[in-house]
Amino acid sequence: MSDEITYNFAAERRLEIISCPFSGGQGKAGVELGPFHVLQAGLVRQLEELSWKVDHPGDLEFVKPADDPLDGKLKNPKYVSAAAELVADRVEAVHKSGRFPLTIGGDHSLGIGTLTGTLRQYPDACVLWIDAHADINTPETTDSGNIHGCPVSFVLGLAEPRPAAFAWVEPLLKANRLAYIGLRDVDPGERKILREHNIAAYSMHEVDKYGIGKVVEMALARVNPEGTRPIHLSFDIDAMDPEWAPATGTPVRGGLSWRESCYICEAVAETGNLAAMDLVECNPSLGDSPASVNKTITAACTLVRSAMGERLL
Repeated sequence: MSDEITYNFAAERRLEIISCPFSGGQGKAGVELGPFHVLQAGLVRQLEELSWKVDHPGDLEFVKPADDPLDGKLKNPKYVSAAAELVADRVEAVHKSGRFPLTIGGDHSLGIGTLTGTLRQYPDACVLWIDAHADINTPETTDSGNIHGCPVSFVLGLAEPRPAAFAWVEPLLKANRLAYIGLRDVDPGERKILREHNIAAYSMHEVDKYGIGKVVEMALARVNPEGTRPIHLSFDIDAMDPEWAPATGTPVRGGLSWRESCYICEAVAETGNLAAMDLVECNPSLGDSPASVNKTITAACTLVRSAMGERLL
């Protein structure tokens, strides 16, 4: 490793924390508290110690509509759509200002907005989606109707016929610029989509077989073969094993270890191409003790620091 990481997409080392206390994409209360807890843990100071100039203008405000009926199976379609559009506009604006957008959620339905915002600014960007779940269900394949399990399908243009509330979402992401790492709970409909579209997907089986270093190398080779594309890193805390991040809405045993998770962030930072990051799905209300909440929030802060250039040596 070199002594210094150069960020091509944030040359002045300025970033904005986009704080998104949003829970409308799923049904468990408490995930909207994730940003508060992450910030209370000292994230701004930690980033400043890494020589980042940090802007944090406060939480985005999400207004729940008085009337928001199901659209087919989808729950809270108007609420999620409005939130995602607000986030998309904010992420795009931060990019245009020359700053790095660091989105702290909130649930992963926000990914509709974060990816859209990045792809508007960088149409050739690629995406690493680090998650126990593929989040690529369509309005037709979803069983739960929770949109946090569907965001990728919207940005890929697979959520057709598109629900009326999401008419603004453009199919900006191409399947050959998306890679998953850490999958271990994938629905049958999602498996079909991944195979039909030849999407790079590295489950925990591949992590066990090849090791995390090789998996990251393979993922980047698939989505960024020339090493010149901006990278959007979207990290769901449930990608980590519940041993390390228990306070989350849909934990699944057998996940990424602490070091494997940090390595992904470190390796992406090392490319110099990281252009945006999401850290989502911390739910302090679901910790079974203060210690489990603290462990999850500490993990979240560590992942962000690793992506923002913290080095072991």
